[in-house]
Amino acid sequence: MRRVFVLGNPHKAGIDEAMERVRAVAGRCCEVVGSAKGFDGRVAVDAGAEFITVVGGDGTLLAVCRSLGLNQLPLVGINFGKLGFLAEFSIDEFEQNLPRIVDDGKYVSELLTLRLGVKCGEQTRAEHIAVNDVVVHAGAPFRIIRLAVWIDGKHFTTVGGDGLILCTPTGSTAHNMSAGGPLMLGGTQGIGITPMGPHSLSHRPVVVDCDAKIEIVVEEANEGTSVTVDGQSGVLLAVGDRLCVERYEASFRLVRNPAYPKWHGLVTKLNWGQSPRYGM
Repeated sequence: MRRVFVLGNPHKAGIDEAMERVRAVAGRCCEVVGSAKGFDGRVAVDAGAEFITVVGGDGTLLAVCRSLGLNQLPLVGINFGKLGFLAEFSIDEFEQNLPRIVDDGKYVSELLTLRLGVKCGEQTRAEHIAVNDVVVHAGAPFRIIRLAVWIDGKHFTTVGGDGLILCTPTGSTAHNMSAGGPLMLGGTQGIGITPMGPHSLSHRPVVVDCDAKIEIVVEEANEGTSVTVDGQSGVLLAVGDRLCVERYEASFRLVRNPAYPKWHGLVTKLNWGQSPRYGM
């Protein structure tokens, strides 16, 4: 029997009842080695779990993935939030598909993650794992900032504007999409670079190789200029700071819902590619 750990978002109303039902469902064909409310997946690793059932929303999945570091386990997202773009399962769908997802590894997607290092001179001020994106925000008082972008040791461009987004394919449908960046289906091996409010007609979003080593040098900044990871962790930046972004050694292992194609969420939840409504 496969060993499963149930992890739930403690801030969701009704989470205790939902987790209890998930435990009962999982116990029919798996060994439930534990459950906890929180965002730290390391308790599941310590318990010897082979995969984690995460009861929450997309943000819960992102936090759990980052907490696992190099010890990534397959995550089954049961949507107890709003959109549920990554958390593809309802509890009923989890019950219906559990035997398939625990016995067939083809439903586990290996998704790109990024490593962010924030450096001042040779000193590393902070390190983070990004599942969705690394975003530099201009911040208060919201004057234009300037960011020099280097790729694989060569100067690529210098962007003046409101900031810059570096995203994984998983995160391409988040902040990147709102800023007009390219959408990348799961499994694409690339990193999106999207300027936010660039003060130039020539700066357009691009996708670079997933193994590119990207460095961003802060040339002009505001008092509130910062970098955030997945919209959940942030660091204030100053002129001269360097952001080093590269592929992380471990992938985000997300279990897909066997009932849906990979682009299901893009079409049904974000309404991508819908035809115009004539005669309205």
